[in-house]
Amino acid sequence: MGLGIGLVGLPNVGKSTTFNALTKAQNAESANYPFCTIEPNKAVVPVPDKRLDELAKIVNPQRVQYSTIDFVDIAGLVKGASKGEGLGNKFLSNIKETEVILQIVRCFDDENITHVEGSVDPVRDIEIIETELLLADIDTLEKRISNLERKAKGNDRDAKAQLEVAKKLLKHLEAENPVSTFEDDSEAFKTLKKELRFLTAKEIIYGANVDEDGLAEDNDYVKALKEYASNHNREVIKLCAKIEEEMVGFDEEEKQEMLESLGVTESGLDQIIKKGFDKLGLMNYFTAGVKEVRSWTIKKGTTAPKAAAVIHNDFEKGFIRAEVISYEDFIKYGGEAGAKEAGKMRLEGKDYIVQDGDIMHFRFNV
Repeated sequence: MGLGIGLVGLPNVGKSTTFNALTKAQNAESANYPFCTIEPNKAVVPVPDKRLDELAKIVNPQRVQYSTIDFVDIAGLVKGASKGEGLGNKFLSNIKETEVILQIVRCFDDENITHVEGSVDPVRDIEIIETELLLADIDTLEKRISNLERKAKGNDRDAKAQLEVAKKLLKHLEAENPVSTFEDDSEAFKTLKKELRFLTAKEIIYGANVDEDGLAEDNDYVKALKEYASNHNREVIKLCAKIEEEMVGFDEEEKQEMLESLGVTESGLDQIIKKGFDKLGLMNYFTAGVKEVRSWTIKKGTTAPKAAAVIHNDFEKGFIRAEVISYEDFIKYGGEAGAKEAGKMRLEGKDYIVQDGDIMHFRFNV
């Protein structure tokens, strides 16, 4: 769907290791020196969903197809990146192409892994990264203001409206406030946001990268990070990138045994993938047949015809109605036949808003 999550962080915080584990392949070089990632690595990652596995037990299909989201591993940022330090602001532009930011934050001590700032301090690290994002937004906005001023002199109404909002937003940013906290519902502001894709307007998830001992119980670094996140209305998901990478290739049973031995019930990366999917405003509906049990990705609030178009445009053009069974009823009554017999299959029209987990079959005529 063209929606992505960008992995950012200082060098040597475990970002590329996290990416390796996410993609189930060692295609992002991991090394103990800054800037080992030169070009952004992109990967399509399956979204874990146990509901599909349960559907497959009933339907016994030839294959199971999960939803996916895109992850982009962006080279480690450093202080001054917005002004060209390190590998410069080229990487800030890569973040611009994503919808959600996953900031990997180092929350462990290891004298064998160099920290670019000389010590481990999660809050300081976050502030360095987010200052660079803020400075990049200021630079972007100043360039737009200069352009708008020229247009406004020619009595361009839209330019004048945008210029007024842009100047207010610039003051907001210069006071070290992100775009996400700027309150304005004008069309001018919506246009600026859409066209400039501000970095500080994006949703941020913090990935607290800990060592093995930090998984079961929060260490002081994680506690400090969670306090900061709470004050900024953001979420923290704890993971051990090293362990996640070690579990690449494990089957589900082996993975669960490993996690339980470490005192946790769910992989940090699985949590990140699902949380990222949610932050992107996405949800799933399912189709369940003997050839395939499949998850289809749609935006929350999508109508039945628009949901049908995800399978094929003709489904929307010739939409008649949708046969719908909730996931809970499908499982409870042992499949489609049982749900129909219990009166749990509904016929829904063009105005129906698809619900997460609906099992759907579309009737159409082209």
